[in-house]
Amino acid sequence: MKTVSENAAFGGTQGVYTHASEVCGCDMTFAVYTPPQAKAGPVPVLWYLSGLTCTHENAMTKAGAQAWAAREGIALVFPDTSPRGEGVANDEAYDLGQGAGFYVDATETPWSPHFRMWSYVTEELPTLLFRNFELEEGAQGITGHSMGGHGALTIALTYPDRFKSVSAFAPIANPSNSDWGRKQLGAYLGAESAAWHAHDSSLLLREKGWKGQLLIDQGANDQFLDLLKPEALASAIAERRQPATFRMQPGYDHSYFFVASFMEDHVSFHAEALYA
Repeated sequence: MKTVSENAAFGGTQGVYTHASEVCGCDMTFAVYTPPQAKAGPVPVLWYLSGLTCTHENAMTKAGAQAWAAREGIALVFPDTSPRGEGVANDEAYDLGQGAGFYVDATETPWSPHFRMWSYVTEELPTLLFRNFELEEGAQGITGHSMGGHGALTIALTYPDRFKSVSAFAPIANPSNSDWGRKQLGAYLGAESAAWHAHDSSLLLREKGWKGQLLIDQGANDQFLDLLKPEALASAIAERRQPATFRMQPGYDHSYFFVASFMEDHVSFHAEALYA
């Protein structure tokens, strides 16, 4: 692991790091914010997964999460959204290839050699983090925006014993039935839609439920509502009778102005669960 930069922030440290990923077969970059409380020992950690076209940097610089994380005493992890670099497959479209890993392990050509973001986020990167930072492995939460909201929900629903809390901002909620999903899941996992089930949060929630409370924020003026399909997730919550706070926020769109506006609520939501 190599340090790219470290900056003092709200009494803690915002760092950016790179490492050679065996899972993705390329160098990967990620960011970690450690709050001032980490100087005294391990602290809970909140994963933040970003959306299409993003890197580790978008949420790190635009979400305003560090101030609230410092107040609550939790660390933040910002992974990249895909493998990158020479020899890594890509596509001319913004919603496939580099910047659009969709948090799955690709099985199809030409994506399978590098696009293994599910294993990267759930296996390789956690191992690296807990070996090198003052993080409490037994107190993890996860959140994300758009494609990252999809990733946060599907990962938490698959690993309920690992995560104590989950939330999402404008998640791609029903990718099996959306052009933001069918295209990517078909490309990465193949045309057989049965393989997509494990990566559709509306289907997973209806099947498994979640052990605690969910927090979902969705902008009512989001320009991508037809692609996100929040109504599918709301329906799954109702059918499952899942304890949840699902908020359609009037006037808000899909941007980081929306994310930053409600970040304090989400960090507080996770801190309450992580310190319980």
